[in-house]
Amino acid sequence: MEENFISLSPDDKFRFSCKSSLSCFNECCRDLNQYLSPYDILRLKNNLGISSGMFLKTYTSHHTGPETGLPVITLKTDSSHRSVCPFVTPSGCKVYKDRPSSCRTYPLARLVSRNRESGRLSEYYMMIKETHCLGFNDGKEQTVREWIIEEDIEPYNRMNDMLMDILSLKNQITPGELDVKSGYLFRMALYDLDAFRAQLCSRKIQTDDFNEEEINAAKQDDTVLLQIAFSWVKQNLFTKTSSINI
Repeated sequence: MEENFISLSPDDKFRFSCKSSLSCFNECCRDLNQYLSPYDILRLKNNLGISSGMFLKTYTSHHTGPETGLPVITLKTDSSHRSVCPFVTPSGCKVYKDRPSSCRTYPLARLVSRNRESGRLSEYYMMIKETHCLGFNDGKEQTVREWIIEEDIEPYNRMNDMLMDILSLKNQITPGELDVKSGYLFRMALYDLDAFRAQLCSRKIQTDDFNEEEINAAKQDDTVLLQIAFSWVKQNLFTKTSSINI
């Protein structure tokens, strides 16, 4: 699919609407190379009512970044039928309320950079105008900022920025490829949340950085659990004085 990219600031306006009456409906759910963030997986596995381990086994492929050794999780698609998303139906997305951040943000893409001196994050948006998409011909005019609120994108951005913090720290402290054990722990903590919860609650991993109230909250709340997982990875894998204890 051919694409045009248009840079937008948070207060720039655009017009877009996706609806089943459009002849292009569901076309953006094909020819996918869909990367999944930890928060994407949290939302999807809960939507489907399955464990994170079962979700990873059933719906994803696992690769290892050749230069970083970090896991890369992608959504399995039907390669025999134009790499279609496993969750698309003739009437639309069956996991729509918990769709991944890139789907939720579409037709925009969010780009983030961090100032090395101040540590401040700056965000930029690109509008992706695919030639097949007819959604730009209709819909109300709104700003990027209004789109973020309407599509409930902010929780995804906030959690994805935590991942960016981890990757930035990793590049500073441990440049190059991770060893096999650290790569496994990274994947388990951030992507296989139910396995991480079991390790956390049984004290099979280092838990000195967390109090009982935090651990008890993580037993019930996956978002709290993921926040603890980010902190655990940062402290145990990517600090200068870290030592891995499991």
